[in-house]
Amino acid sequence: APDLAPALTAVFQFLGTAECHFINGTEKVRYVERYIYNREQLAMFDSDVGRYVGFTPYGEKQARYWNSNPDLMEDRRATVDTYCRHNYPIVAPFSVER
Repeated sequence: APDLAPALTAVFQFLGTAECHFINGTEKVRYVERYIYNREQLAMFDSDVGRYVGFTPYGEKQARYWNSNPDLMEDRRATVDTYCRHNYPIVAPFSVER
C-alpha cells in the first residue's frame, strides 16, 4: 500500500530565551530576552537598552508592536528585579559560585 502521509520536507525551529547576566553579585544585572527562528535572531530585549530591537523585517515589526505597549514595557524593564535579582539566591549556588 502506498504511504499516504506527506513526506517531512522541512523542520522549523523557534527559540525564545531569557537570560540574566550578573556582574559582582547583584550589583550590576542585565536582562536579555531573545527570539530566534531557524538560527536567525529576529528580535531581542536588552535591559541596558530599555526596549526591544528588531534584526529582521519581521523582528522590527514585532519590536515596534511590543515597544508600543506601555504595560509590557513596564513589565520588561522591571524584569531585572522581579526575575533576575529575585531568583539570584536560588541560581547562584549552581552557577555563579562554581
